[in-house]
Amino acid sequence: MKRSTTARRPPPRQARRRTRTLRDGRTEQRILDAAHAVFVRRGTAGARMQEIAREAGVNQALLHYYFRSKEQLAQAAFARAAAQFMPAVIGVMAGAGELEDKVRRVVALELDHLSRAPFLPGYILGEVTHRPERAAQLIAAMVGETADDIRPRVFGTLKAQLDARIAAGTLRPIAPHSFMVNLMALCIFPFAARPMLMTMLGLDDEGFARFIAVRREELPAFFLGALRPCDR
Repeated sequence: MKRSTTARRPPPRQARRRTRTLRDGRTEQRILDAAHAVFVRRGTAGARMQEIAREAGVNQALLHYYFRSKEQLAQAAFARAAAQFMPAVIGVMAGAGELEDKVRRVVALELDHLSRAPFLPGYILGEVTHRPERAAQLIAAMVGETADDIRPRVFGTLKAQLDARIAAGTLRPIAPHSFMVNLMALCIFPFAARPMLMTMLGLDDEGFARFIAVRREELPAFFLGALRPCDR
């Protein structure tokens, strides 16, 4: 006579309690670290849950227990990546300090950070391009505020500084929006176009790092020089 296996099955409540013990902050953080690396490296479309589980050192069942879907994990990974993108730059531009010093600090901050995370710009730009609704999430994740909150603080401060320089004749007329877009584009483009630039310029990883190191020194003078009146 076969023995019943029913007695060996834990009641549903006990099963749920035992499953809950598996959930801990360290495992969740490990999964987020792995998801961040995979999503930034491959983008949302190219990322696979199996690869994230493997990189996190967990099985897929546990991965799905913490994050029920790829979309849920993609949102968490994007929020984390966005928080690393430009908050320091916003703080510099909205804060006190001479315009020239702000430019030098922004260049140093962006190039140093992106050198450590070279795939970040391509990932962020790709996500925002293919999912425009992520733009609001990007702003909120960067500084915990909406674009409407940030805009007057950053561009109001910058406009006052630019207007003073323009009135003194030491700077060409330029709108604060154009100033910021031009500065950030010069910082971000080499990383967003990294594979293309490396191929065109014949650079390996070490060569690209040297290229960025030189750019870190040259870019502030280049940018500020382009804004000075021609007779100066």
